[in-house]
Amino acid sequence: MEPGVEELMPRLLPVGDCDLAEDFDPTVPPRTPQEYLKRVQIEAARCPDVVVAQIDPRKLKKKPTVNISISGCQPAPEGYSPTLKWQQQQVANFSAVRQSLNKHRNHWRSQHLDSNVTMPKSEDEEGWKKFCLGERVYSEIDALSDNENLGIDYMKVGFPPLLSIVSRMNQATVTSVLEYLISWFGEKKFTPELGRWLYALLACLEKPLLPEAHSLIRQLARRCSEVRALEKSKNEEQISALNLIICLVSRYFDQRDLADEPS
Repeated sequence: MEPGVEELMPRLLPVGDCDLAEDFDPTVPPRTPQEYLKRVQIEAARCPDVVVAQIDPRKLKKKPTVNISISGCQPAPEGYSPTLKWQQQQVANFSAVRQSLNKHRNHWRSQHLDSNVTMPKSEDEEGWKKFCLGERVYSEIDALSDNENLGIDYMKVGFPPLLSIVSRMNQATVTSVLEYLISWFGEKKFTPELGRWLYALLACLEKPLLPEAHSLIRQLARRCSEVRALEKSKNEEQISALNLIICLVSRYFDQRDLADEPS
């Protein structure tokens, strides 16, 4: 090693002259500390001073595309923008729901689930989509036979977000299911089943938000504004539900740049 480099990179384990056997072979495993340190010195001396990476220039010709959305929500259709008073009332109602849920969580968690309720595992994305939305919505079946009783067959219509169910979900599961449903919503239409579960999961989401939850709810609010802007029939009930989710994300969870401007 050159003297200048030696000064810049002092040896933490200096190895002076040591008595090594004449048959010392650096290629075999060391038998003593001296042999180990000497072997390290030899290997370091064989390393080149400069290493040049071999890069395939063909890979540099492809320009990666990265889509990053930093915009806020799209405005509500004309005449459907919520008032500030309405938004404040929804935040107050939502806060009361969260407080009640936290207060009685242990009670509801201790309640027995019906025999037909089998909660999927946290990582079972398809299972949770079917559990929450039901086969009818998940599989996009427009009509069912007349002899099917939708009020009883929860596998068809989805399980509602009962307190006895959501109280059993830890934060990891809440975040995972929220991600699954938002992913589904990214390409599908808004339904009452989806709206109920989104509201319930937001009510279970703990503050301060974890980074992944923060990103998810912002994604959710933007998607709601997109669907709302494309609502051709001006379904007042659906627009009101979308307004509610945007309101909770923006005003309760402090994502104010996504908030609707008061009408």
